[in-house]
Amino acid sequence: MIPQAELLNRIMKLQDTMQKDNIAAALLVQRADLFYFSGTGQNAHLFIPAEGEPILVVKKSVTRAQQESELENLIPFKGWDELYKLIAESISSGAQIGLETDVLPANLYFRYQKLLSNYSLVDISNKIRKIRAVKSAHEIRLMREAAKISNSVFNHAGEIIQLGMTEVELAGQLESHARSKGHQGAVRMRGFNQELFYGHIMAGDNSAAISFFDGPTGGSGLNPSFPQGAGAAPIQRNQPILVDFVSILGGYMVDQTRIFCLGNPPMHLLESHRSAVRIKHTLAEMGKPGILCSSLFDKAEKMAKEAGLANHFMGYTEKVSFVGHGLGLELDELPVIARGLDIPLEEGMVFALEPKFIFPGEGTVGIEDTFMVGCNRLDQLTSFNEDIQLL
Repeated sequence: MIPQAELLNRIMKLQDTMQKDNIAAALLVQRADLFYFSGTGQNAHLFIPAEGEPILVVKKSVTRAQQESELENLIPFKGWDELYKLIAESISSGAQIGLETDVLPANLYFRYQKLLSNYSLVDISNKIRKIRAVKSAHEIRLMREAAKISNSVFNHAGEIIQLGMTEVELAGQLESHARSKGHQGAVRMRGFNQELFYGHIMAGDNSAAISFFDGPTGGSGLNPSFPQGAGAAPIQRNQPILVDFVSILGGYMVDQTRIFCLGNPPMHLLESHRSAVRIKHTLAEMGKPGILCSSLFDKAEKMAKEAGLANHFMGYTEKVSFVGHGLGLELDELPVIARGLDIPLEEGMVFALEPKFIFPGEGTVGIEDTFMVGCNRLDQLTSFNEDIQLL
């Protein structure tokens, strides 16, 4: 349960930024944002005026919301007219109301447009994402606990990987292990049509297969309806096995990647992996409040080029232009360590660094760990031996 003081502090931050931009209220419905500001993921509207107390209007389940949320003003949803009446009694006609337009379905937005025709509807999603990017002590504690699940998953991987087992068999066993440790299962993503099932667990050439997923690796998946991740191919000797796993506890996630191998991968893959580890350590030393996300990406790209690996860095024929992504309640939060993104790091931000090299026909090597921005460097939350794990 999220403490009431934590919720009110988050709401106060949103109210402060709304007041600066003359936004009279916010109306939130997206599940991750609802949970962040109310402590419950039930079907509800959270109405937050720029001044005054928030009101949680719950459609289903009212009982669960009452048990889960520490907000004091919680009422049942009695219809759209009643919702409009609540808003009209709180803010003047013509005022601006902030909506999460980055994730709202068009039909729902049109309903709000009709219901609130005498108000001005504006996007508030970026303000919310910036607030969520800086984690509290409560959130960091949960992410450190999630990192313990992650460490257990990688230890388990080293114990169970066998010659001839399929990628999906390995994935299933690791997923079951994580669930037994308290993993919630669902990996939330904010991006439209982006989805993930625990992570990417793939061997050899399949880890170099391209997919729609907005990341350096894709994978075939088991069928075209979910064309990413583990396939049905058996694991062979001397091929890199990518275990890229998202561990979650209490809604909060960490992201981590390690490479395993039954036997010995080719020397150029070993050397490329070492280059990825050096890039990660260099960025961890550089990362501190005030440094631009783009500067970290540029450094990583420069190091990959100096190692003669520019063509393989973060993809091959279809690359991604980032080397890190924010984490929290969603896998694709701010900040993004990306080319051209001139946003400074702030103390308390959490993100994963994932320098990886893709070799078509051979596989993927590299590393990923989750970091928190400290006062003068990055604090690594996840831990496991960084070398390729030779089994």
